[in-house]
Amino acid sequence: MPCKILIIEDEEKIARFIELELVHEGYEVDKCTDGREGLEKAESGIYDLILLDIMLPGLNGLEVLRRLRKTSSVPVIMLTARDAVMDKVSGLDLGADDYITKPFAIEELLARIRLGLRHNGGNAAQQSEDLTHGALSLSVSRHEVHYGEDLIELTAREFTLLQTLLENKNIVLSRNTLLERVWGYDYMGETNVVDVYIRYLRSKLDDVYGIHIIHTVRGVGYVIKD
Repeated sequence: MPCKILIIEDEEKIARFIELELVHEGYEVDKCTDGREGLEKAESGIYDLILLDIMLPGLNGLEVLRRLRKTSSVPVIMLTARDAVMDKVSGLDLGADDYITKPFAIEELLARIRLGLRHNGGNAAQQSEDLTHGALSLSVSRHEVHYGEDLIELTAREFTLLQTLLENKNIVLSRNTLLERVWGYDYMGETNVVDVYIRYLRSKLDDVYGIHIIHTVRGVGYVIKD
């Protein structure tokens, strides 16, 4: 079955242009121009990926994303005319998987869509099971992390980083490997982003529960050990 993509974009010409290109590439496409309608469609669970503009009537894109992440881990790529760092940071912290700034080349958008879909596909058998480490458990299918009975709130990027480390227990993963698997091979941001997100995870795990899960191997990378 072709992948199904939802475009939430209030600029009709842009939405139509993207729709035509995606249909040409073999995707099924729905689109809407309002944030509230977009959220309702997104929460239906029938889409494989969502393209979400920030400036929307009804609800802005960041609010749509915030509400959507309460119930869904569907890949979301933010579309925005803004190039401000805080807009990008806010989107990523709320759970966006990627962002692209208008105007953009359609080839770049298609590449980012393919990457988002590839990350979401994963291994079906693996996605049905829980990943555990002592009292820590991560459910890929429910997109939840627990320590004992406590639910730990993680952003989408933190979740994927922890999942990657748990899936490769006892294997030291370099920063470049983590960049490729969590952020994508074409990531062009700061190279220290891995260290930043490791600190985020440690602040929610080590600092709160007094545990030491993620180990640093100096000059190499990070590992979760049995």
